[in-house]
Amino acid sequence: MGALVHTMDQLKDSLPLSVGFIALLFVIQILNWILRYRLNVLGIWPRKLFGLIGIPCSPFLHGSFTHFIFNALPLFIFSNLILLQGQRVFLTVTVIIILISGVLTWGFARKGIHVGASGLIMGYLGFIIIGIYYKPSYLSVIVGVACLYYFAGMFSNLLPAKDRKISIEAHIFGFIAGIASAYLVQYFV
Repeated sequence: MGALVHTMDQLKDSLPLSVGFIALLFVIQILNWILRYRLNVLGIWPRKLFGLIGIPCSPFLHGSFTHFIFNALPLFIFSNLILLQGQRVFLTVTVIIILISGVLTWGFARKGIHVGASGLIMGYLGFIIIGIYYKPSYLSVIVGVACLYYFAGMFSNLLPAKDRKISIEAHIFGFIAGIASAYLVQYFV
């Protein structure tokens, strides 16, 4: 019972950070909408020098409110699950995923602009699932199994999509980056 109370306290303590993160994305989305999505020029443009700016910027930009909303909910849930391991782990994992998935998307994705938090979300999913192996505990197993049960459909995001606007590359590279971050966090955090 004490562990459950501790976990609930951790969730309550981490809510300001996760809510703030989503609020920041929402403010950027509104600004981008007002500017008629002109901020999306700051997304990842594969193999173009200017496209490098998209590595840190692209997860904060979305192509529409629908795109934003579909990313906001899993982003909020996964960020809170990772925050159970502490803010330092969350921030480290987030930076690693953004950098690795961004660099891989810039280097290997098809032509076009790549924006959205989907790569970060898939990275969080990869981190949570693979984290069971690196940090086995009752909590990590419960969280991992719950994610597999409720979010298993997200693995279809790793398969080619009919809609050419969907960046399958960001999904795949995000998932790879999440796996890498699970490995790296055990040594650096």
